[in-house]
Amino acid sequence: MPCPAPVCRSTRRLSTALVTVLLSLAPAQAQDASAGDDKPIIPANGIPEKSIATSLPAPFNDAWGTRKAWADKGVAYSLNYIGEVFGVTSGGVKRGSRYGGRFELIVDADLEKIAGWKGASFHLNAFQIHGTGTSRYNVGNLMTVSYIEALPTTRLSEAWFEQKLANDKLSIRAGQLVADGEFTNTSFGAIFLNASTGWPVLMNTALPSGGPAFPFATPGIRAKYEVSPQFAVLGAIFNGNPAGYGANDPQRNNRYGLDFRLKDSPFAITEAQYKYNQEKGSGLAGSIKIGVWHHFGAFNDRRFGSDGLLLGNPLSNGDPLHHRGNSGIYGVLDQQLYRPASGEPDKGIGAFLRVFTTPSDRNLINLYADTGLVFSGMMDQRPDDTFGIAFGYAHKSKKARAFDIDFNALNGTNRPIGSSEAFVELTYNWKVVDGWSIQPNLQYIMRPNAHGLDPNDPTGSRAIRNATVLGVRTTLKY
Repeated sequence: MPCPAPVCRSTRRLSTALVTVLLSLAPAQAQDASAGDDKPIIPANGIPEKSIATSLPAPFNDAWGTRKAWADKGVAYSLNYIGEVFGVTSGGVKRGSRYGGRFELIVDADLEKIAGWKGASFHLNAFQIHGTGTSRYNVGNLMTVSYIEALPTTRLSEAWFEQKLANDKLSIRAGQLVADGEFTNTSFGAIFLNASTGWPVLMNTALPSGGPAFPFATPGIRAKYEVSPQFAVLGAIFNGNPAGYGANDPQRNNRYGLDFRLKDSPFAITEAQYKYNQEKGSGLAGSIKIGVWHHFGAFNDRRFGSDGLLLGNPLSNGDPLHHRGNSGIYGVLDQQLYRPASGEPDKGIGAFLRVFTTPSDRNLINLYADTGLVFSGMMDQRPDDTFGIAFGYAHKSKKARAFDIDFNALNGTNRPIGSSEAFVELTYNWKVVDGWSIQPNLQYIMRPNAHGLDPNDPTGSRAIRNATVLGVRTTLKY
């Protein structure tokens, strides 16, 4: 719904102030912004790390010399492709297999090389999404089987400017942003394909249009301050509904990522990050993240209507009771359990744990947790291969479950009563060469759609059956 006037005014003032600071400090703080020792924005030869280009012969590796020429001028690009086949072998809504793919263009620009604006950079990425979705058409679950699953389209994702200040300790981004690139993440869990191991289903169902996460980006501002090499704090404020309100699927409402909405109630998130033992030769590495978020919009009650009647009552006017705002807290733990003799903090055996919670009265999912074990570089002959097992659990809120009970009692039906959804995922990432990997994947989805109704059941009483999903993905990075 539209942003309340006081909130919108405050948000506009904050946004304007941050952008003004970014622009005004850029030249004045140039000596600070360039003093850090971070990796360069643009690789010297224009070829990104771990690119298949390093295995290709000339002139294909350097695109006939253009990548190096562009890099000298301050511009680099990447072309990435993910293609995958998933098949539902049992359960779900319908058996069968589907192909999905995502082609991505990434462009980075060093504005110091281009225009003498030290500490400033520009980033853009766009997707061409094709194929059909296994979760949407075959499983019917909430925690999408693949994090690239989306309706076919060509879509702009991020497009932002970044200014680094204070010896690169402070960075400010402004433009069209996503939240799932920096917030809520687990480093050890990055190998898994289920979408909820990235942007959790709790966030996806709690925020309008799923929030600023794939496939959506939205206008926003993000600030990050590195207090020390171990400790950092970051916060961001986004337009609160990337696709707007309407009867259509949100992905159809903002099909090409070009809406650039600014008038919706804002969504704010902040996270504190602490890392330890990241240097070679130290103890077991790990990190802890604590985050909080708040959306300033209005949210529908899951059980009661504005007329005081239960929403499951056929006499209800169908208009839910409205609540002002929605909030949540979360924690993320990454912990190395075994460090190989080579000493890398991201190799060996690692575990992760994430827990998210939000109020029950206005949310479909009020508790989400996932955990897993990852084995990386455990074989001398395959030092870059990774194997992992993960488990995710989403609890249907008490009020949403009560609605199911009310509906049956007041309408004489026997629909399934919602409870929870869970998944187990096994995956193995096999590196063929730098920039090319093949990844077989197995997922078992329990109680799809939180024990939701099977749309194919003519009796209206049977829940979607547990589903077994087999798949394989290939990833190319050029």
